Amino acid sequence: MDFQHRAGGKTGVGGVASASESNRDRRERLRQLALETINLAKDPYFMRNHLGSYECKLCLTLHNNEGSYLAHTQGKKHQANLARRAARDAKELPGQTQPARPQIEVRKFIKIGRPGYKVTKQRDPDTKQQSLLFQIDYPEISDNVVPKHRFMSGFEQKIEPPDRRWQYLLFAAEPYETISFKIPSREVDKSEGRFWTHFNLETKQFFLQFAFKLESKYSSDSLSSSAAPRYGPIGPPPPPSIPPAGRLPHLPAPPTFHNSEY
Repeated sequence: MDFQHRAGGKTGVGGVASASESNRDRRERLRQLALETINLAKDPYFMRNHLGSYECKLCLTLHNNEGSYLAHTQGKKHQANLARRAARDAKELPGQTQPARPQIEVRKFIKIGRPGYKVTKQRDPDTKQQSLLFQIDYPEISDNVVPKHRFMSGFEQKIEPPDRRWQYLLFAAEPYETISFKIPSREVDKSEGRFWTHFNLETKQFFLQFAFKLESKYSSDSLSSSAAPRYGPIGPPPPPSIPPAGRLPHLPAPPTFHNSEY
């Protein structure tokens, strides 16, 4: 066969390489160039298995030689996985997950007993609202401490059996013990002028006054009617009136009939 006058052929040189041979040669040159600049021993995702092939632990791909793995590292899939892993590592750093919480020093006090108190029952002559006035004495209260209070449900406390009819009002101030008062479980009126607190810094006395809301006159009727069976829109019919013993009701005189002859 004459290779001298063939296109691309030269005398003393082999024939023109095919496309597959050119690609193989290009990959080999790229592998040699990459090995000069990249150290696979320091690549955390490069692994050689027991079959002699190579794996990418990041993308879970299998490669026959080092050149194939190096070509894979320059591809779009490997670069995208690297960016995703870097973003996840930056998010999971312990120093950046949550800001440091400030350290709050817990103050410890030695309890000295229960404070003195006075409770006054009141009733507003205009609105007829019932109210309670609490006066708690804290003569040995600690500096920069203001007494606190809160309402507690009967199901929240663990001292007595729970009862829905009662609630508890607690007062606390260091170094005194916390005290509580058992009051009716009624809704408290917290409108302006009906609920107020005051702490006298000179006498060391804490005052709290609140009023109960007026209960609707229909509340008891609605509860009783809901528990009893309903006979109509206005409740059961009234029982028949029975005259007292020894007396007969007044009855009209019977009509008079006259005999007639036919």
